[in-house]
Amino acid sequence: MPTLYTADRCPYAARARIVLAEKGIAYEAVEVDLDERPAWIFEKNATGRVPVYEEDEGLVLPESEVIMEYLEERYPEPALWPADPAERALGRLWLHRFDDRLGSAYYAARRGDGREELDARLAELEQALEAQPFLSGREFGLADIGYVPWILRGLERFGLELGPATADWLERCSERPGVAAERTVVAAL
Repeated sequence: MPTLYTADRCPYAARARIVLAEKGIAYEAVEVDLDERPAWIFEKNATGRVPVYEEDEGLVLPESEVIMEYLEERYPEPALWPADPAERALGRLWLHRFDDRLGSAYYAARRGDGREELDARLAELEQALEAQPFLSGREFGLADIGYVPWILRGLERFGLELGPATADWLERCSERPGVAAERTVVAAL
């Protein structure tokens, strides 16, 4: 059985948890205290960050985006990238540009500065979701999973105000078992 080294409060770890749930993959979760990281986590990931995914065969993968792509390739069903190559490419672009499109502004707002920047990034997300139901087009997938953990935490931590298209997107995403489970995790933080 694979092991996921995780932390409930970490949105990057949430990405891996959501993909595992969507794929129906059973795993052992090992919670890592991010305030007092154990020495052994640095043996699994030199940065000491979670998530880290480990398989019995000795494969150890850090970094949420790498884990997401690996799980998609290793367990192709249900598919979390659209069949259409253009939609797949655009979804990958959303993931690749996450820090520019949301991540950096989220962390600045969490520190107490940059709320205006976060609101601007959310307006861009709103515009994209007015044109299509999911970030990679017509189907839920890895691009959505790449963003939804921050939206959930932003709603809980500092009352993000979502536009109607983004709110509808979040509701559609929340119908997915992995995102529904993550909403429960976030509500308990």
